[in-house]
Amino acid sequence: MDVIQYNFNVEKDDFDRAGEASSNIKKILRQLGIDAAIIRRIAIATYEAEINIVIHSLGGEIDLEVDPGCIKITAKDRGPGIANIDLAMQEGYSTASDKVREMGFGAGMGLPNMKKCSDKFEVKSELGIGTAITMIMFI
Repeated sequence: MDVIQYNFNVEKDDFDRAGEASSNIKKILRQLGIDAAIIRRIAIATYEAEINIVIHSLGGEIDLEVDPGCIKITAKDRGPGIANIDLAMQEGYSTASDKVREMGFGAGMGLPNMKKCSDKFEVKSELGIGTAITMIMFI
């Protein structure tokens, strides 16, 4: 199998389309015959990343790369960055606004859920520039 790559744009505050990228990734992986349990983990992790981009950034993108042996998801945004990654990784910690919380988002489970669903997980963030999250799932 050759390396398969896709790129999805995610817009700031676009709650109407939030979830489209993760849904499209799920469809692609299903068409490729990836195991349903792996697809479920990837769908959860990608949705969390996508929602974080919508809520916390000025927009960004999600890249899907399917290699023989692994699937790599990279979520990159433009925005404020994460001041304290260790704190942001704690379940329940959130910087989401009250408005976002009223919509049912911002519970502080995004990064922890992404890590739980990944075999390898990395967060890189630069204040005033943005955040890049890399998630790898072995297949």
